[in-house]
Amino acid sequence: MNRVKTTQSKTGEIIAYSEGAIRNNISAVEYCRTSMAAISGCAAGILGLSGTLGFLFYFLSVFVLWILVLVKSGTQWRKFFINRRNLLTNQFMGGLCTYVLFWTFLYGMVHVY
Repeated sequence: MNRVKTTQSKTGEIIAYSEGAIRNNISAVEYCRTSMAAISGCAAGILGLSGTLGFLFYFLSVFVLWILVLVKSGTQWRKFFINRRNLLTNQFMGGLCTYVLFWTFLYGMVHVY
């Protein structure tokens, strides 16, 4: 079912969003976030990052992905997403768990064994 949500902007203009299109866009971003967490976890493990430096690497990766999504959507990001903050904070902990999984696995495979 394709529903349309409406919100009122700061200027008083009513904006309509397609719920199906928004879900599809968020799904694509979540796929990118999961892939980024796995790839950066592999990189951190292979590089031998440990402790705080490893977590800082994850935060840097999340921030870079956020910037890349905003650059890709351009100045008209409101056409694709409801707000920018959710792009940064959505599924942050899930991505962190994926990152830690790959990070510790590859760190153990490369530097311990």
